[in-house]
Amino acid sequence: MLDANLKTQLKAYLEKVTQPFEIVASLDDSDKSRELSELLHDIVGLTDKITLREDGSDERVPSFSLNRPGADIGLRFAGIPMGHEFTSLILALLQVGGHPSKLEPEVIEQVKGIQGRFEFETYFSLSCQNCPDVVQALNLMAVLNPNIRHVAIDGALFQDEVERRQIMSVPSIYLNGEVFGAGRMGVEEILARIDTGAAAREAEKLAAKQAFDVLVVGGGPAGAAAAIYAARKGIRTGVAAERFGGQVLDTMAIENFISVKETEGPKLARALEEHVKQYEVDIMNLQRASALVPAKNAGELHEVKFEGGGSLKAKTVILATGARWREMGVPGEQEYKAKGVCFCPHCDGPLFKGKRVAVIGGGNSGVEAAIDLAGIVAHVTLLEFDSKLRADAVLQRKLYSLPNVDVITSALTSEVKGDGQKVTGLVYKDRNSEAFKSVELEGIFVQIGLLPNSEWLKGSIELTPRGEIIVDARGETSLPGIFAAGDVTTVPYKQIVIAVGEGAKASLSAFDHLIRSSAPA
Repeated sequence: MLDANLKTQLKAYLEKVTQPFEIVASLDDSDKSRELSELLHDIVGLTDKITLREDGSDERVPSFSLNRPGADIGLRFAGIPMGHEFTSLILALLQVGGHPSKLEPEVIEQVKGIQGRFEFETYFSLSCQNCPDVVQALNLMAVLNPNIRHVAIDGALFQDEVERRQIMSVPSIYLNGEVFGAGRMGVEEILARIDTGAAAREAEKLAAKQAFDVLVVGGGPAGAAAAIYAARKGIRTGVAAERFGGQVLDTMAIENFISVKETEGPKLARALEEHVKQYEVDIMNLQRASALVPAKNAGELHEVKFEGGGSLKAKTVILATGARWREMGVPGEQEYKAKGVCFCPHCDGPLFKGKRVAVIGGGNSGVEAAIDLAGIVAHVTLLEFDSKLRADAVLQRKLYSLPNVDVITSALTSEVKGDGQKVTGLVYKDRNSEAFKSVELEGIFVQIGLLPNSEWLKGSIELTPRGEIIVDARGETSLPGIFAAGDVTTVPYKQIVIAVGEGAKASLSAFDHLIRSSAPA
């Protein structure tokens, strides 16, 4: 199943396995079982540290578990972990085989100390770039703590479960049979949910920190660039981010970041974080800002408060909280979010195989989503508010060449319909005739632009009616010592490469402010 090149790479990784363990597979005579068997035989043929048994009796077939003698490890894959999950498989093999994790020692100890019984199930799709973070986090936790068990399930392969549980987006996470969460999560985020004392301890840690010269709020491209430029000046720098990488983590293909011909969002996010960590920057993850308390007088400190109860102080602050997907704001949208209303076609598209879906939005993102989905689903209806599509001509030509796509322009989506469990259709208004029309379908993918993450700043700093932070050519805001950069600001063209430049600019301006404000009279 694995080609010669991939086998060579995998063999090099498996040399890091130090403790023998066993793979136990549950198979039948289906094509997928034969495919999994071939993959597992390829793996055990590359090392003498791993053995294979094919007499497992798990209820999910095909599946396999990783078992180390003398250790109680509850780690299982239900399906064939290729695509984006191949990395998850490699990491699981290494970690069960004794190779240490790169997780911070204090986090490892926190995982090991968790008491109780935690049976996790994660539904993923092989094309989902968010799913591996969850799968890898829970796999590692299962390796570290026998109280934590995890099975990663390919939703496309176990459609009966997906239908029964009404799963409409991935990753979808269940704990002890109940819904635990959806979307990207790492070890620290999961710990914050199951370790009840974690939030209070983290708030205490933040309160104990000394004031920063520059505090960057946000960990996307703008925030990362700002942190690097500040740290290179030798000043005390901190980054507080809800999730390092920001919206880049949700981006599939990136082909316009200058000097990098092509990459993927999660890969670029990791590179950004690794670059920041080359400097003395205090990175504080899982910190969602809730309020900005500006300094009242010159020489005083600014304060940023966080939802977890902690706060940080700094001489200057750079706001780089980015943006998120804009929602339609129509009846039924919130009720059916993750029950048919989706925002990531790459992640959730495979769950709608053979079904009817709509894409809302006729820009590049919407048309690209429709093209991708057309190869998976039965039919795509693209709805655009304007009288014509706004996507690049080359994308439009491709879209109109597809036989299972309908395009409706001058369409205002007005309602999401459902049966209480899942989406069943939508209603739109024809802006030419003013008539309301219905479309029967099972999924809706919203691709209508971005919304700045600035609600927490209302009343403290000058914003546009759209919520963007107003900045000048130097990244300065309406408040002295407060700067902003990236997609959350009024700077036009929301692009990664522009955000990086704006972050660097804001950081240089903050440093200039520090010099001038500390200079003797």
